Amino acid sequence: MSRPLHRGVSGIRVPDSIHDDTWDSQSKDKSEKDDFDKRGSSDHTPLALKSPLKLLFSDKENGFTSDPFIVGTPRSRFKLLLFSLKFSLVFIVVLALVGSFWWTLNLSSSSRVRVYHGYRRLQEKLVSDLLDIGEISRGVSRWKELESCSPELENFVPCFNVSHENGFERKCEYEQRQNCLVLPPVNYKVPLRWPTGKDVIWVANVKITAQEIRTVLDIGCGYGSFGAHLLDSQLLTLCIANYEPSGSQVQLTLERGLPAMIASFTSKQLPYPSLSFDMLHCARCGIDWDQKDGNLLIEADRLLRPGGYFVWTSPLTNARNKENQKRWNFVHDFTENLCWEMLSQQDETVVWKKASKKSCYASRKRGSRPLCGRGLDVESPYYRLLPDEFAEDSDSWKAAVQNYWSLLSPLIFSDHPKRPGDEDPSPPYNMFRNVLDMNANFGGFNSALLQARKSVWVMNVVSISGSNYLPLIHDRGFVGVLHDWCEPFPTYPRTYDLVHAAGLLSLEFSQPRRCTMLDMFIEIDRLLRPEGWFIIRDTVPLVESARALTTQLKWEARVIEIESNSEEKLLICQKPFFKRHAI
Repeated sequence: MSRPLHRGVSGIRVPDSIHDDTWDSQSKDKSEKDDFDKRGSSDHTPLALKSPLKLLFSDKENGFTSDPFIVGTPRSRFKLLLFSLKFSLVFIVVLALVGSFWWTLNLSSSSRVRVYHGYRRLQEKLVSDLLDIGEISRGVSRWKELESCSPELENFVPCFNVSHENGFERKCEYEQRQNCLVLPPVNYKVPLRWPTGKDVIWVANVKITAQEIRTVLDIGCGYGSFGAHLLDSQLLTLCIANYEPSGSQVQLTLERGLPAMIASFTSKQLPYPSLSFDMLHCARCGIDWDQKDGNLLIEADRLLRPGGYFVWTSPLTNARNKENQKRWNFVHDFTENLCWEMLSQQDETVVWKKASKKSCYASRKRGSRPLCGRGLDVESPYYRLLPDEFAEDSDSWKAAVQNYWSLLSPLIFSDHPKRPGDEDPSPPYNMFRNVLDMNANFGGFNSALLQARKSVWVMNVVSISGSNYLPLIHDRGFVGVLHDWCEPFPTYPRTYDLVHAAGLLSLEFSQPRRCTMLDMFIEIDRLLRPEGWFIIRDTVPLVESARALTTQLKWEARVIEIESNSEEKLLICQKPFFKRHAI
């Protein structure tokens, strides 16, 4: 009989470890077959069918399996270990790549600060190490550290600290050596990086000794754009121009809230004291400076302070024909005779600087214009001390301005909070810009307004009836003019928001005058803008007389007591806003 058992399992792989057990099972089956033949068993199941099923499905009994990767075998354990090692290696590589990428991102976001501080720490460490090395090399002997130079030597330049007749010349002397460390100024800052540093510098880093310009006279000012530009640099510019019947540059400039008045440079001497302005500006102003034998340039020289600037823009400076070249040569030679130094010329603009030392005038050519005598300009403050009452005047006006503002603010914002249709005013609720002080005295009212940080400018008027303190006013960096209040003021109607008169009525009407108080008030009404204010501070009888006249002018007026002074009162008036009806 054939052996179907071997044919039934011919396609199955048998492990070597179970080979002997398999043959033992087959031997047992053969013995059972012999017993079957002998006993004649009633079991009808063929052996050829029973043995293959038992071989395939009884794995535990026979040691066979359908999966070749049995965990319990040495070969399967080796493969599993190899697979685990490969997986661990891949996981470690992926983890390293992710960590490296995260570290790179973190470094890029904070590299500048860390690298900078790391670099500074390396520098400090290097310096410390070098100092330690120096300490060791010197041993016990140690040099004394240099002291800091005094603050006066912040801008010290060796060999240039001795003044000679021709200025500062280089002269090195060993005795002048400074064995100290020059420190920067107190408020010194590290310069800005290029290219930002070419346009912006820190003020405290350098010492600027150029002449400070405070007041500018703009001749033929156009629409005041030059003065508006200089106002951003805290420079006060007074615009002057000729009268024009149809409205002029002066009227438009005042409407913009900038200082201006009508004045003719060519007719007669201007109503300003000598040495009043730091700069005169004439940009195509229409004045022929070569005419009248140079008298116009002499007037400009009178107004300029020592070291002041004269800026002229005209096509004449780039003359092509002989006639214009002759005119330009006259101006050039005449200014040189006035001790003006031509600093620069660019296109049609020329800048001169007036001499600040007397030595130039002594070395002028023969035939030059003679110098004025000392008695001609006795009012100039450059050669006299300030009045004793100057400080007292300044203190009193500080309190007066505070009092004025506390009085006017309720009146403005309760009686007239806003015009119909207007939005609420934004801080600082500035209702005044153009201010006229009719009796300026020392300019204390102007000074107090600026110290109180009021955004105003003041036209300081000195009456011819009193003492002439106008040079003092200009010397303080303010603008002003001499005027006779029995004559109209040289400006257009509706140009001032506030007119102030302290002690003017006592000054003008303490003696017979050729004009009345009503004449003066009518002129003030012309100067005031609609809803403008007029403040009078004077003796009680004069204030009461003025109060009676306000009804004729249709002004709203209130008399206010002054607590600190029973002999004086305040009269606060407001001009109403009357609209002209269309015809």
